[in-house]
Amino acid sequence: MTSLPGIRFSDLVGERTRAEIFAAVLTEGPLSRSGLARRLGVAPSTVTRLLPLLLEHDYLRETVTLTGSRGRPQKMLRINPGKHVVAGVKIGPARVSAVITDMAAGVLARAEEPIGDSTPETALSAAASLTRRLLSEVPEAADRTLGVGVGVSGHVEPCTGVCRYSSLLDWDQVDVAGPLRAATGLPVVVNNDVNTLVVAERWFGRGRGVDTFAVVTVGPGIGCGLLIGGTLFSGATGLAGEFGHLPLDPAGPLCSCGHRGCLESLAGDRAVLRHVRDAGVTCTTIDEAAGLARSPRGWSRTAARAAFAEAGAALGRGLAVLCNLLNPQLIVIAGEGAAAHDLFGPAMSRALQAHAFSDAARDCSLHVDPVPHGQWARGAACLVIRDAVDGALS
Repeated sequence: MTSLPGIRFSDLVGERTRAEIFAAVLTEGPLSRSGLARRLGVAPSTVTRLLPLLLEHDYLRETVTLTGSRGRPQKMLRINPGKHVVAGVKIGPARVSAVITDMAAGVLARAEEPIGDSTPETALSAAASLTRRLLSEVPEAADRTLGVGVGVSGHVEPCTGVCRYSSLLDWDQVDVAGPLRAATGLPVVVNNDVNTLVVAERWFGRGRGVDTFAVVTVGPGIGCGLLIGGTLFSGATGLAGEFGHLPLDPAGPLCSCGHRGCLESLAGDRAVLRHVRDAGVTCTTIDEAAGLARSPRGWSRTAARAAFAEAGAALGRGLAVLCNLLNPQLIVIAGEGAAAHDLFGPAMSRALQAHAFSDAARDCSLHVDPVPHGQWARGAACLVIRDAVDGALS
């Protein structure tokens, strides 16, 4: 972050341990000073030396709380959520979602807007107008907005804010940060949309306290975000996690990226619909396919259930590759398609167990979380807070 009201937040937490103090209180607070020192593995005197600036500028607050069996008072550190507000935006192929959050990523306002097409001009214009509108609904937001976080599918280069390629949006070398910065007058942080979910899971979800995990999203595309050794892993140029384009079948169907047999072409929504139609059943949407699969009887039910099972088996083989390669502690299955886990999940689990090496599957917990569209935007807001403290919130 480069332009903030009053003292710059990046200057305030410029010393890494001070950033880690803020991060720990945000994600694990309230904490006592002694508990904070133990959590960070530093001397209590270090915490005492670095806290005053955070308290003086009202980023942290220290309040007396009754603790222990005898109710003895103890001072506890908490985030001041109202110090700044943050905007988060998720750009999808059919709609743009946005939220305004406080410093603890609590949602203050939210909205989404359908878009007629996903061209950069249409999507970025909608993102800017939605952000401005929501900020106008939050009292005094103009004087305390930290920045705008944006989640976009595909190959995103965080350091430049450019989406280098997105097959889902049909974008190629699109500057996302520049136009939004110009339209809003605010600092802009851009990352792959699944990475925004990784940060949110790490802070507030199943990933709390887990150092190595993946978020895999299912739906129109297949995405993946990675936290390795406690740090969000984006690769050399932001390309890490393109799980949907893992080549599984060279003779397989054509993928949206132009190659054949990618995981996405075998396990995404289009794959399910293709299998249903190949069985002679008329079906145009994934919701319709799920409805057929859950119907009480009939040939269409059998065909739809087989289609979801086929997609689940392909996804399970892909997860086995992920487990064999990274040995994660946890995989969160998220995205719109996760709502059909009852249909694809059994085949997915069987394929994962069949293809994982040694104990890779048993070492990894699976958790299903059908994330609503607005939650992606909340994750994007988390990017801004994370960036402001120089990565200490990974």
